[in-house]
Amino acid sequence: MTRRIYDFRCPGGHVVEKFIDDSVTQVDCEICQQSSTRLVSFAGPVLDVISGHFPSATMRWAKDRQEKIKAERRATELHGPAEI
Repeated sequence: MTRRIYDFRCPGGHVVEKFIDDSVTQVDCEICQQSSTRLVSFAGPVLDVISGHFPSATMRWAKDRQEKIKAERRATELHGPAEI
């Protein structure tokens, strides 16, 4: 099982965070001891760095790609082409 941080809300309106197995959907509220249900959390944005809509992310991706290409070329020069 995977453990993650989830938010839980009780009928009294208290919201608590728990690091718990992902199969758990209800816990007792730490404040009022009522049954709390797990909330759906915001997943967060995923940036498409290649699109160019996020210039700093695109520049970082391009820099990382250039460094990877340089490292691969150095490895090829030192050890010869990789055998497949």
